[in-house]
Amino acid sequence: MNEWHIFAGSGELDRALAEHLGRRLQTDIERHGHASLAVSGGSTPTGMFRKLSSCELDWSRVWLTLVDERRVATDSPASNERMLRENLLQNRATAARFISLADNGADGVAALGRALDAIPRPFSAVVLGMGGDGHTASWFPGAANLRALLDPANPADVAETMPVTAPHERLTLTLAAVLKSREILIHITGEAKKTLLENARAEAHPVAAILQQTVTRASIWWAPQ
Repeated sequence: MNEWHIFAGSGELDRALAEHLGRRLQTDIERHGHASLAVSGGSTPTGMFRKLSSCELDWSRVWLTLVDERRVATDSPASNERMLRENLLQNRATAARFISLADNGADGVAALGRALDAIPRPFSAVVLGMGGDGHTASWFPGAANLRALLDPANPADVAETMPVTAPHERLTLTLAAVLKSREILIHITGEAKKTLLENARAEAHPVAAILQQTVTRASIWWAPQ
């Protein structure tokens, strides 16, 4: 059973989730000398990111990356990295060690995999969102390589994929990579997404791969708007 954290509004949710992540990062810094965090893009986490960016901890010991990215320029409005730099890599968090998923080298996905190897594992936490079609990360329903992306035995941490229902080719962490975390948090708002998550089915909604796995503790953080 996945634990639900329910809040009256997004402001309360953003504050509580930022505080929770701050404590998680601080605990790992104290216990291991470092912490690592993988986060998602979209509009939902921006308020939470701004609060987290001011959290008092040694950000120079925090490794940060994205769960997924569109294959667009990093200054594009569609870029998750741009959103992250504008909202999380600010204030105290400018000292964090950010590993980009921007695919600029000739070696492509293989080079990204090597870059991600620098991040201490397991992740302190992975924060996921969810789309109205039940996708999370860039695991989209109907994608040609969805089965491989959701294979917990996949040796690759990152893969490329082309959604059937959304624009832009993507780079995404695999399920196997996401499960290498101390905890997974699904951050959503709105009644429609709550209903979808409560009824997610593995064959139709890729987010069910997180809800049904038993490797890593997963929780849902939700507000009605």
